[in-house]
Amino acid sequence: MLYRPLPLDFYQQSTLELSRALLGKLLVKETEEGVASGWIVETEAYIGPDDRAAHSFGNLRTKRTEVMFGPPGYVYTYVMHTHCLVNVVSGKKEHPEAVLIRAVEPYTGIDLMYDRRGKEKKEQELTNGPGKLTKALGITKDDYGLPCFSPPLYIAKGKEIADIETSVRIGIDNSGEARDYPWRFFVKGNRFVSKKR
Repeated sequence: MLYRPLPLDFYQQSTLELSRALLGKLLVKETEEGVASGWIVETEAYIGPDDRAAHSFGNLRTKRTEVMFGPPGYVYTYVMHTHCLVNVVSGKKEHPEAVLIRAVEPYTGIDLMYDRRGKEKKEQELTNGPGKLTKALGITKDDYGLPCFSPPLYIAKGKEIADIETSVRIGIDNSGEARDYPWRFFVKGNRFVSKKR
């Protein structure tokens, strides 16, 4: 283990607080190919069951959302349009909430990221979106349910972020009033923050 994972009690804060607190932390994935990591620079909060944009809206409990009903600090992965996305389960047990990690700034294992994403990519294209960062770091659907506080997929201490911006979330236009909630958080001016379509 290269880095020291954040303790479990780090995840025991509200989902909106956690979404901010995750910025600047180091997302690490250890695989047989090597270790890749990146500083988290963009997150989105999903506060089911009252959030129409959340998979757990209306307390929807399925095989996919089951991990969200458990304690905070665990990995929720799912596939959307062939891309795997990674979330951190948040909120209290039986109240299914999560934080989507939308972008990271590459830190270690950058050659490995190029192998996975393509040698022709510009550096900022490696991880500037939720499906890009999982591919670059080697995060897959098989990481579903793993703890965020021990290898192979974990979040380690990072750097303090002074300038955090907020906006509405991206790509949830069909979610009624929830599309207007200002629950996207990102590091101001960071070039790895995803671009709005």
